[in-house]
Amino acid sequence: MIWLEILVLATVQGITEFLPISSSGHLAVGEEAFKQLFGFPIEEKLTVHIVLHGGSLAAILVFYWQQIWRLLGEDRRVIGLILVGSIPAAFAGLVLKKYFEAVLVSPLVAGCMFPITGIMLLWAARRKPGETDYLELGYGQALVIGVFQAVAILPGISRSGSTIVAGLALGLKREQAATFSFLLVIPAIGGAMLLEILDNPTRDVAVGPLFAGAVVSFVVGLLALRWLVLWLKQGRLDLFAWWVIPLGVVVVAWQLWPLLPFIQLFLRFLLGN
Repeated sequence: MIWLEILVLATVQGITEFLPISSSGHLAVGEEAFKQLFGFPIEEKLTVHIVLHGGSLAAILVFYWQQIWRLLGEDRRVIGLILVGSIPAAFAGLVLKKYFEAVLVSPLVAGCMFPITGIMLLWAARRKPGETDYLELGYGQALVIGVFQAVAILPGISRSGSTIVAGLALGLKREQAATFSFLLVIPAIGGAMLLEILDNPTRDVAVGPLFAGAVVSFVVGLLALRWLVLWLKQGRLDLFAWWVIPLGVVVVAWQLWPLLPFIQLFLRFLLGN
C-alpha cells in the first residue's frame, strides 16, 4: 500500500463519511478508478477500510463526546433507541456480506444510487424542520431510522443523508436529526470493523501508512462533521445533491461505456431495426 494512495483514500473517507454524499460509493468509484489508471487493484482493501473507518469513528466520539457521556446517565434511554435502530443495518449487512458482497463494492451500483441520495437531499432541503428532540423518539421511530440506515449499506446511498432525512420526516429538529444519526452509526461502524477483523485477523500491512491514513481520516472527518452540522442548520443539504446527481450520471456512463455496442444492438432488436 503506497503512501499517496492511502492518504488520498483517507481524505475521501474523512469527507464523505459525514457529508451526505456516500463514503462507500466514493470509495468504490475511487478504487475502480485507481485500478484502471494504474493497472492493478488496491492491496488489502479490507484492512484499509477498517483503519479509515476507525478514524471516522474516533471523529464521532470526539465531536459528540458530551452526548455520548450523557448516555451513561440521564440520557441512558437513548441506548435502547440506538440498539433498536441498529437492528436493520446489522441484519442487512450480514446478508449482503454473505450473499451479495460484490454489490457492496460495485461502482455501477454506486453510480445508480448517487442520484437517489440527491433526491433525498433535495427533499430534505425543502422539508420544514420539526420541533422534536431525539430524546423524545419512540422505539418504532428509531426502527424506521434504522431501516434507512440499512438501505444506506448500498454504495452510493449516503448513510448520514438517509438517516437525517428519516429523522426530519419523523419531525426531529435539524441538528437533533444529525445527532441521532451519528450516535446511531457508532455501533454500525464498530460492528463492521469487528466483523472484518474477525474475518481477516492476520494481514501483512505496513503500519506507518495505515496510521497516517487513520489520522487523516480523523482530522478531515472532524472538519467535515462540523461543516455538515453548519449547513444542516441553514437547511442547505440541497448543495450536496448537485454533486451526487451528476456524479451518478458520469459514473454510470463510465461503467456502461464498454457495453455501448451491445446496448445499441439490444435497443435495435427491441425496436425491430
